[in-house]
Amino acid sequence: MKVRGRRRCTACDARWSYFETGSATCPDCGSLRSVAVDDERVLHTDSPVELDLGLARSMLDDRPLEEVAETAGSAAREYLSGRGFVDGGELLGLDDVVLAAAELKHVAGHVRRTMALDDATEAHFLDLLAGAEGGDRPDDVPAGLRSARGLAAAEAVGAYRRDLSTWLDEHPDPDARSGLDRVRTHERRIDALDGDVSPSEADALVAAARALGEYLRSGQPSSLERAEERLKQLE
Repeated sequence: MKVRGRRRCTACDARWSYFETGSATCPDCGSLRSVAVDDERVLHTDSPVELDLGLARSMLDDRPLEEVAETAGSAAREYLSGRGFVDGGELLGLDDVVLAAAELKHVAGHVRRTMALDDATEAHFLDLLAGAEGGDRPDDVPAGLRSARGLAAAEAVGAYRRDLSTWLDEHPDPDARSGLDRVRTHERRIDALDGDVSPSEADALVAAARALGEYLRSGQPSSLERAEERLKQLE
């Protein structure tokens, strides 16, 4: 959406940035009466949200793992629902926290549905729970969780692709648009396979989307070339 970022409270005259708070409510007095002070509307899709897994971790000692997974998955879903990749007209990258949150969401779902977890799956979930807030994901993916890695990649890339597409509506670039269409094809194929692809294939999709975003932010042809290389790995 397009918004005017700077606002002024008509009750107490405080000023703040909508881009920082994500709200038209005055942070000083709580009044809902405010007016925009910017003349120009800019594209903005991100929200000031954080991935908070503290509650889920606090449950580890005395609650069943499926309950921990339910709480962690809920926190990941809430975080992902608030994330976007354009902040006050500035195009952002596809960051590691989004990827980790998406994987945690799908791994947590697997943990909830599985009656008897093997040690590798449980360890992977616990590693994600410990590190996702900082964007850390385990390098090794157990065979039973490769679908979760694939679905997470498709979901995160899909959200990023949609914001890149919106960005391209205002900043046309035929080469980037062509690459983005190919990303969309591979993203949908992985989704149709229920994520059942190799982790390297999932990572190649993420790398292609990231390279396209970097190209649009920097204009460097080398980034577009990297995207092309990654897309060729998928074809």
